[in-house]
Amino acid sequence: MRLELQLQPGEHLADLLFSAGVEFPCGGESNCGGCRVRVIEGDVPPTDQMRQVISEEDLAAGWRLACTAESSGPVTVEIEQWTARILTDDQSVALEPRNGFGAVVDLGTTTLVVQLVDLATGEVLGVETALNPQARYGADVMSRIQYDLQHPGVLTALIRRELGAMIWRLAQYDALEEILLVGNTAMHHLFCGLSVEPLASVPFESPTLGAVSFNPVELEWPGPAVFLPNLGGFVGSDLLAGIVATGLDESSRVTALFDIGTNGEIVVGSHRKIVCASTAAGPAFEGGRISNGMRAGTGAIDSVHPTDNGFECRVIGGTQARGICGSGLVDAVAASRQLGYVQPNGRVTLQGKVVQLAVEVTLTQGDLRELQLAKGAMAAGLKMLSALKPEKLYLAGAFGNYIRQASATAIGLLPENCPVEPVGNSALRGARLLLLSPSARQQRLNRLLERTTHVELAADPAFQDLFAESMILEPYSLV
Repeated sequence: MRLELQLQPGEHLADLLFSAGVEFPCGGESNCGGCRVRVIEGDVPPTDQMRQVISEEDLAAGWRLACTAESSGPVTVEIEQWTARILTDDQSVALEPRNGFGAVVDLGTTTLVVQLVDLATGEVLGVETALNPQARYGADVMSRIQYDLQHPGVLTALIRRELGAMIWRLAQYDALEEILLVGNTAMHHLFCGLSVEPLASVPFESPTLGAVSFNPVELEWPGPAVFLPNLGGFVGSDLLAGIVATGLDESSRVTALFDIGTNGEIVVGSHRKIVCASTAAGPAFEGGRISNGMRAGTGAIDSVHPTDNGFECRVIGGTQARGICGSGLVDAVAASRQLGYVQPNGRVTLQGKVVQLAVEVTLTQGDLRELQLAKGAMAAGLKMLSALKPEKLYLAGAFGNYIRQASATAIGLLPENCPVEPVGNSALRGARLLLLSPSARQQRLNRLLERTTHVELAADPAFQDLFAESMILEPYSLV
């Protein structure tokens, strides 16, 4: 894909490239090489940082690092980029009619979703989606926490401005009665302007987990806003809203809610008792730290099946494969195990330690290790909380919506003895349900929070043993 960029006074080329969809996995530290673009026209001088990760041959061919790219004039670049699949939700929910309009916001680490809602009918009147602009300063929450510690307030202003623009476009000139926001604990703190220092080191517990309210003047938004409370540690209000959406907190049956992502979050419980935990799974399920990894979009392999001659890969958009997204990665590893290319311990048996999926897409030994670390953390976390014996497992979020369950079970990401049901963007649905039931909202939230216990997995010696055990690429059962 080619893109022509015209810089205005004061603009940085890196910012324009990010707006176009170029990611900066290491937060612009120029040490990963994951944001390469090729200059077709214009002048983008190579920097010392670029020379550390790009060969002289590639520099001569026009390749540059987007995160440190600078130019004083018009530039045409070739970007191997994609349009992210952002999961929204328009499922009907219970309604307590009132006049006016409201909005709900799912503030994700990677993506943003805003819905405008008619409070009288519950109808979703409009949806805005975008990439989280904070990703310009780090693909994962820990990178952004470190950035905020060094540059306090920058990420807060950035996300408030971006979400405000999205809400204003939906609301036009109408005042909104109420806006509810959900997100993980780091997003909560970065939006609310709270100190992220407690989240930067062990035990990763913040004293400011509660709901935070804002008036319209403070945010320059068309209505008052409330960021809903977190459950504890890195288990945020997105999981709280997911509990509401699935009815886990009102069910007599024990169920589990699994949100698989950079920050994996797990909830197990019923109307009697709820336990929750988070695991630092890393960005592998979103294509991060994978040699040919990318988000789910045009050119990404999102499905892999074993054949007599190797692999059959499905590519989003029907184009030539340029990379592999999270669902494709899980499929590829499961297929490689079935063909005998990868052993249960993750060792690649092929010569060169590389699995060839497509002409330009491979899996390396390092990619297998990243996948093992991510899936091991998630499976170990679920095992730690399984004493309550969940009868069903809900999968929340985009990754859970697109993943092939057979592959996830084959490599030991999901248990083989517990029924699994994808629930899409349960965070957004739960936030909308709470928006549309104002009189019962606080009572339900209070009851839910009182019954919920946060478990700090890293503090339990048994977790490290389970983590090591769960890195094996074989099926497992919950006991």
